[in-house]
Amino acid sequence: MIEARHLRVLRAVAGTGSFSAAARELGCTQPAVSQQMKALEQSAGTPLLVRAGREMRLTQAGTALVRHAAGILAGLTAAEEEVAAIAGLRAGRVRLVSFPSGSSTLVPTALAAMRAEHPGTRISLVEAEPPRSVEMLREGDCDLALAFRYGSASPAGAGPAEAGEWEDLVVRPLLTDRLVGLVPEGHRLAGADRVGMAELADEPWIAGCPRCRRHLVEVCEGAGFTPRIDFATDDYPAVVGLVGAGLGVAVLPELAVESVRAKGVSTVAVEPAVEREVVALTLPDLARVPAVAATLAELERAATR
Repeated sequence: MIEARHLRVLRAVAGTGSFSAAARELGCTQPAVSQQMKALEQSAGTPLLVRAGREMRLTQAGTALVRHAAGILAGLTAAEEEVAAIAGLRAGRVRLVSFPSGSSTLVPTALAAMRAEHPGTRISLVEAEPPRSVEMLREGDCDLALAFRYGSASPAGAGPAEAGEWEDLVVRPLLTDRLVGLVPEGHRLAGADRVGMAELADEPWIAGCPRCRRHLVEVCEGAGFTPRIDFATDDYPAVVGLVGAGLGVAVLPELAVESVRAKGVSTVAVEPAVEREVVALTLPDLARVPAVAATLAELERAATR
């Protein structure tokens, strides 16, 4: 293989006309220049230099290699500078995917901090609920995924599927998001300190995303009833609007309620307490990329504010 260091020596010899002058220019010894030129000729499989008196001249092959060396070394220098910029957070990109309530609460604070601290880093955002967001991460369509799962962070508290679904990923816990009940303002339970899920057994329900919907059914069945779901939507403002219009009740994460103007709705604490774990996910190799690591750190800070 032709090495970049050999090409640099060849260019110096071609430019100065001798091994000794090239050595002075490169800051090394004349024998070192001679040795590297021998190694380059062995790699090329043909002579590159001929001695003409005291001067070294290029052969036809040597001339061709010097001509290509300029572009090769320029490209290598540009690559080294770009990598150094990325490593120093002067450049780079992060592709972030987040669920909607995370996009409207945690993400803006984190991205504003990234722009202020590292203006050369470009961050893109798309929205997807888990498990689709996690699939995107594994498929290489994003670098970071903001996701959630219900139950405890430990396998004992989470469902079997959820407990092991992130084993191959770097999991950075951000916060625990409690679910709250939503009832219309004129509802008989509006203003109550706490409401047992069983007290809502006869109510029509508005359900959220598929994962939230599945968990709602599990919680209600644990309280002794199967919810009658009249409406289902992934759009949190739509859930709030339907409840506010008196069309049913719902439970939503506090992050979602925080991100929506809850007009005509009363929030109540529900029992048993229902929580979801909000995390940032990435792949082990990506976690070592400076821009990704910095974005992870800003998401952690945003979660504590």
